[in-house]
Amino acid sequence: MAEPLLRIENLVRRFGGIVATDNLSLDISQGELHAIIGPNGAGKTTLISQLIGQLRPTAGTIRFAGQDVTHLPAWKRSHLGLARSFQITSLLPNFTAAENVALAAQARDGHSFRFFGNARKEKSLRATAHAALERVGLAGRADVAVSQLSHGEQRELELAVALATKPQLLLLDEPMAGLGATESARMVKLLADLRKEVTIVLVEHDMNAVFALADRITVLVYGRVIASDVPAVIRSNEEVKRAYLGDQHVVTRHG
Repeated sequence: MAEPLLRIENLVRRFGGIVATDNLSLDISQGELHAIIGPNGAGKTTLISQLIGQLRPTAGTIRFAGQDVTHLPAWKRSHLGLARSFQITSLLPNFTAAENVALAAQARDGHSFRFFGNARKEKSLRATAHAALERVGLAGRADVAVSQLSHGEQRELELAVALATKPQLLLLDEPMAGLGATESARMVKLLADLRKEVTIVLVEHDMNAVFALADRITVLVYGRVIASDVPAVIRSNEEVKRAYLGDQHVVTRHG
């Protein structure tokens, strides 16, 4: 059996007396879209922050593409192919869409942000930026300042920024947050297309999106995995229903 792209073993993260990640183990296979769900305070964003290198685990190991990355800084993980979009947009509002993506591509190539003037002029960076923007449907908005983009367009731009770093694994923290019905439907279609190209870990509260997209779903409660399986099994799991799904009605491609 092939080694998983991402292997998390006995991960623990404490904040004083609070255990935010509680002896968590999980494998993410190459090519899958793996959703992580759970109630507020379950530790989902804390887990993503440890995977990307913004938080150091208290204990446990994280292996990515066969390498122990537990103690690597975020920029080194980015070079290995880990990329993240945030729960709250982290874009530069006074820069254009293309400039935001070019900065990400420039950082991926190991250059300092102080050379941003070159990023505006460098042909390869412009080409990378426009390719990423076209991939998420924003090619026509390349020269628009982020502050002038709609919330939905900003979420799409965050994906373009992440894609510009050429990830093997894309960590998405609530990409549907704040989106209306039309924008959410567009995001689901975009993620359905992207999953053909890159492995995705999706943290999301929109259960219709989760059940429409996920190959597997892991459920966290108080930092612990209470279930991890295919969507049909998760949907019928009584412990998951009590802890999180409750009376939520979801439509799923898995039946």
